[in-house]
Amino acid sequence: MKKIIMALAAISLIAVGCGSNDDGNGEGNGGATAITLGMPANNSECITGISVSNLQSTVTFEWTAIENTETYFVYVTNLNTRTQLQYNAGTGTTKSIDLQKGTPYSWYISSKKVSGETVLSDTWKFYNAGEAVTSHPPFPADLVSPVMSSTLESTSVTLQWSTTDIDNDIANHKVYMDSTTNPSTLIGTVTTQSLANPVINGGGTYYWKVVTTDNAGNATTSPVFQFKVQ
Repeated sequence: MKKIIMALAAISLIAVGCGSNDDGNGEGNGGATAITLGMPANNSECITGISVSNLQSTVTFEWTAIENTETYFVYVTNLNTRTQLQYNAGTGTTKSIDLQKGTPYSWYISSKKVSGETVLSDTWKFYNAGEAVTSHPPFPADLVSPVMSSTLESTSVTLQWSTTDIDNDIANHKVYMDSTTNPSTLIGTVTTQSLANPVINGGGTYYWKVVTTDNAGNATTSPVFQFKVQ
């Protein structure tokens, strides 16, 4: 009897270990309902690109298939210029794209299903490798809160953002905010990824951005977000 119980327990553990992945990144059976991104890896340096010139290399994107997909689209954004391009991958799960060397990118996959439904993957970031370097700039910060074009009923606000760096050597974040569309007023320098209670002088529209600097002096600038105070 003891042997039978142990055998059943082992089968149960195997079933759990091979079950679906419920983290929102796709199922363990090959991503039947959600798209799981594969390569280039998130928050990494992509060194697998094939050089086509001094300025560009061909990077191959990979992801898992989901059922009943009519077309996959690859969306790639140059994080320096904020230029986004769309590529049609047909029904395949790979797409090779020529990208600038030494440049940060983000990417995600959109699946158009036969039913007309659209499924989106997570968004990942990577650096496309260039000439050998000893330090990489941080990825530009993603502004989180207040969300873009939101309206606040109070002057009490906490600015929040998210920043990553493949060298893991972020030194600080400089936060700029004022009433101009390209804010130049420095309101704080912090090592955290938030700034509480910036001075807001009454109602109106405010613009803010974050400049992230690493220990080597490399700096990147986030997009500009705006919010309105009633």
